[in-house]
Amino acid sequence: SCPVQMCQFHQLQIIRRLLTNNPHLPASIELLALARKMFTIGKEQFLMEFGKWCARWEDFLNERTTLISGKTTYTHRRLRTAKRSLKTHLKWLFTYEEHTEVNIPNTTNMLEGYNSQLKRALLNHNGLSDTNKKKFIDGFLNITK
Repeated sequence: SCPVQMCQFHQLQIIRRLLTNNPHLPASIELLALARKMFTIGKEQFLMEFGKWCARWEDFLNERTTLISGKTTYTHRRLRTAKRSLKTHLKWLFTYEEHTEVNIPNTTNMLEGYNSQLKRALLNHNGLSDTNKKKFIDGFLNITK
Protein backbone atom coordinates (compact mmCIF):
# COMPACT_ATOMS: atom_id res chain seq x y z
CA SER A 1 0.00 0.00 0.00
CA CYS A 2 3.07 2.24 0.25
CA PRO A 3 4.65 3.56 -2.97
CA VAL A 4 8.31 2.59 -3.35
CA GLN A 5 10.86 4.62 -5.30
CA MET A 6 14.13 3.08 -6.47
CA CYS A 7 16.89 5.68 -6.27
CA GLN A 8 17.69 6.63 -9.87
CA PHE A 9 21.26 7.54 -8.93
CA HIS A 10 21.87 4.08 -7.49
CA GLN A 11 20.39 2.48 -10.62
CA LEU A 12 22.86 4.50 -12.68
CA GLN A 13 25.67 3.33 -10.40
CA ILE A 14 24.68 -0.31 -10.96
CA ILE A 15 24.85 0.22 -14.71
CA ARG A 16 28.14 2.11 -14.50
CA ARG A 17 29.64 -0.66 -12.38
CA LEU A 18 28.67 -3.23 -15.02
CA LEU A 19 29.57 -1.25 -18.15
CA THR A 20 32.38 0.98 -16.79
CA ASN A 21 32.36 4.73 -17.10
CA ASN A 22 33.88 4.59 -20.59
CA PRO A 23 32.40 1.58 -22.43
CA HIS A 24 33.70 0.61 -25.88
CA LEU A 25 30.80 -1.36 -27.35
CA PRO A 26 28.22 0.81 -29.15
CA ALA A 27 25.36 -0.97 -27.34
CA SER A 28 26.99 -0.25 -23.97
CA ILE A 29 27.62 3.38 -24.87
CA GLU A 30 23.96 3.84 -25.83
CA LEU A 31 22.63 2.10 -22.70
CA LEU A 32 24.84 4.17 -20.41
CA ALA A 33 23.74 7.37 -22.18
CA LEU A 34 20.09 6.33 -21.79
CA ALA A 35 20.60 5.59 -18.10
CA ARG A 36 22.13 9.06 -17.63
CA LYS A 37 19.08 10.63 -19.31
CA MET A 38 16.78 8.88 -16.83
CA PHE A 39 16.94 11.92 -14.50
CA THR A 40 15.68 14.40 -17.08
CA ILE A 41 13.19 12.50 -19.23
CA GLY A 42 9.83 11.18 -18.10
CA LYS A 43 8.73 7.60 -17.69
CA GLU A 44 6.94 7.34 -21.03
CA GLN A 45 9.88 8.63 -23.05
CA PHE A 46 12.33 6.46 -21.09
CA LEU A 47 10.20 3.35 -21.67
CA MET A 48 9.96 4.15 -25.37
CA GLU A 49 13.72 4.68 -25.77
CA PHE A 50 14.57 1.63 -23.66
CA GLY A 51 12.20 -0.51 -25.74
CA LYS A 52 13.84 0.74 -28.94
CA TRP A 53 17.28 -0.01 -27.50
CA CYS A 54 16.24 -3.55 -26.53
CA ALA A 55 14.79 -4.23 -29.99
CA ARG A 56 17.82 -2.76 -31.77
CA TRP A 57 20.39 -4.79 -29.82
CA GLU A 58 18.40 -8.02 -29.27
CA ASP A 59 20.48 -10.15 -31.64
CA PHE A 60 23.72 -8.71 -30.28
CA LEU A 61 22.67 -9.48 -26.69
CA ASN A 62 21.76 -13.06 -27.62
CA GLU A 63 25.18 -13.83 -29.12
CA ARG A 64 26.78 -16.87 -27.54
CA THR A 65 30.41 -17.96 -27.26
CA THR A 66 31.62 -21.56 -27.05
CA LEU A 67 34.22 -22.03 -24.35
CA ILE A 68 37.18 -24.41 -24.54
CA SER A 69 35.28 -26.79 -22.28
CA GLY A 70 32.53 -27.00 -24.88
CA LYS A 71 29.98 -25.03 -22.84
CA THR A 72 28.28 -22.03 -24.39
CA THR A 73 27.81 -18.75 -22.60
CA TYR A 74 26.43 -15.35 -23.50
CA THR A 75 29.14 -13.21 -25.08
CA HIS A 76 28.07 -9.90 -23.53
CA ARG A 77 27.11 -11.01 -20.02
CA ARG A 78 27.73 -7.69 -18.27
CA LEU A 79 25.67 -5.78 -20.83
CA ARG A 80 22.86 -8.33 -20.48
CA THR A 81 23.03 -7.92 -16.70
CA ALA A 82 22.82 -4.12 -16.99
CA LYS A 83 19.77 -4.45 -19.25
CA ARG A 84 18.12 -6.92 -16.88
CA SER A 85 18.78 -4.65 -13.90
CA LEU A 86 17.08 -1.73 -15.65
CA LYS A 87 14.20 -3.92 -16.78
CA THR A 88 13.70 -5.35 -13.28
CA HIS A 89 13.75 -1.97 -11.53
CA LEU A 90 11.64 -0.10 -14.11
CA LYS A 91 8.45 -0.41 -12.08
CA TRP A 92 10.12 1.45 -9.17
CA LEU A 93 12.24 4.02 -11.04
CA PHE A 94 9.43 6.46 -11.79
CA THR A 95 7.14 6.07 -8.77
CA TYR A 96 7.73 9.74 -7.96
CA GLU A 97 5.89 10.65 -11.20
CA GLU A 98 2.95 8.36 -10.52
CA HIS A 99 2.39 9.51 -6.91
CA THR A 100 2.95 13.25 -7.04
CA GLU A 101 0.73 13.79 -3.99
CA VAL A 102 3.27 11.97 -1.77
CA ASN A 103 6.13 14.19 -3.00
CA ILE A 104 8.70 11.37 -3.26
CA PRO A 105 12.18 12.43 -4.44
CA ASN A 106 13.71 10.43 -7.31
CA THR A 107 17.01 9.96 -5.45
CA THR A 108 17.99 9.24 -1.86
CA ASN A 109 20.40 12.18 -1.53
CA MET A 110 18.58 13.70 1.44
CA LEU A 111 18.38 10.34 3.18
CA GLU A 112 22.09 9.66 2.62
CA GLY A 113 22.97 12.97 4.28
CA TYR A 114 20.66 12.14 7.17
CA ASN A 115 22.26 8.72 7.61
CA SER A 116 25.77 10.19 7.59
CA GLN A 117 24.78 12.63 10.36
CA LEU A 118 23.49 9.74 12.44
CA LYS A 119 26.66 7.69 11.83
CA ARG A 120 28.86 10.64 12.85
CA ALA A 121 26.82 11.15 16.00
CA LEU A 122 27.11 7.45 16.87
CA LEU A 123 30.87 7.51 16.29
CA ASN A 124 31.16 10.28 18.86
CA HIS A 125 29.41 7.97 21.35
CA ASN A 126 31.17 4.70 20.54
CA GLY A 127 31.02 3.24 24.07
CA LEU A 128 27.25 2.86 24.22
CA SER A 129 25.65 -0.51 24.88
CA ASP A 130 23.12 -1.82 22.34
CA THR A 131 20.23 -0.71 24.54
CA ASN A 132 21.63 2.79 24.95
CA LYS A 133 22.45 2.96 21.23
CA LYS A 134 18.78 2.26 20.43
CA LYS A 135 17.71 5.01 22.87
CA PHE A 136 20.26 7.39 21.32
CA ILE A 137 19.01 6.67 17.78
CA ASP A 138 15.40 7.08 18.89
CA GLY A 139 16.24 10.44 20.46
CA PHE A 140 18.22 11.50 17.36
CA LEU A 141 15.31 10.65 15.06
CA ASN A 142 12.77 12.45 17.25
CA ILE A 143 14.90 15.61 17.55
CA THR A 144 15.74 15.90 13.84
CA LYS A 145 12.23 15.37 12.42
